[in-house]
Amino acid sequence: MTVTTPGVPDDAMRRLAQMRPGQPTSLFTSDLSVNEFLLVREAGFRPLGLVLGSSIYHVGIQLGRWSQNRELDQLSQAMYHARELAMTRMEAEADALGADGIVGVRLDIEFKEFGSELAEFIAIGTAIQADVPPESGTWRNRHGKPFTSDLSGQDFWTLIQAGYTPVGMTMGSCVYHIAHQRFWQAMGNIGQNVEIPQYTEALYDARELAMSRMQAEAEDLGAEGIVGVRMLSTSHRWGGHTTEFFAIGTAVRPLRPDHVIAKPQLVLPLTDR
Repeated sequence: MTVTTPGVPDDAMRRLAQMRPGQPTSLFTSDLSVNEFLLVREAGFRPLGLVLGSSIYHVGIQLGRWSQNRELDQLSQAMYHARELAMTRMEAEADALGADGIVGVRLDIEFKEFGSELAEFIAIGTAIQADVPPESGTWRNRHGKPFTSDLSGQDFWTLIQAGYTPVGMTMGSCVYHIAHQRFWQAMGNIGQNVEIPQYTEALYDARELAMSRMQAEAEDLGAEGIVGVRMLSTSHRWGGHTTEFFAIGTAVRPLRPDHVIAKPQLVLPLTDR
């Protein structure tokens, strides 16, 4: 299989080229639900196709000291770089479709059995194109790339109606080694309700590093803020004392300075549930 820059297979690029609007085979594909699809259309956007980015990555080994809280920076960089590769390839597929943005993006990691420390990082979402450009001239972000968002179709519709637009998914990663308790410290805690300060400090510090990196990405995109932030923690295959803290959200900006946010309204569903 031939792979071209930035790593998207030729077969995928040819398929996407045939799906561009105006082509005889411009059938769209999407993982949006029916409600999401209709709300995205109502917001003035048209689904173009499901876009995917993948990277099989060898995540190396870095050991922490038994009694020291510290970031494992090589692992942090590996986890971030692999996700960035997947995101970049997904954006390249959206570019091939002429998309303005990608909604409903999901980032997944799957460790493979055919190789030690091998994992596939996957980014997948639905590329969309606007019926009309905004007053600013383009829906793309300040780097000229399609915006990315992990918001649902419903949340995307609400955001557009309120006069905001996504500018990009932002993320921050920190792989952290949490120090073990010394023997006498562990023995002294038996049967007591007591805080473990070194654990608290470690988790606090790791989450703060992940959050600050996510915020730095949003600032680079010229965002007003980040919505839908999630903070995930996973030990993957590193053991209980090494954990990745991963912060992710959608950076947004207002479409115009005089936008109006609609008042919430009470709705009573006509169902018996």
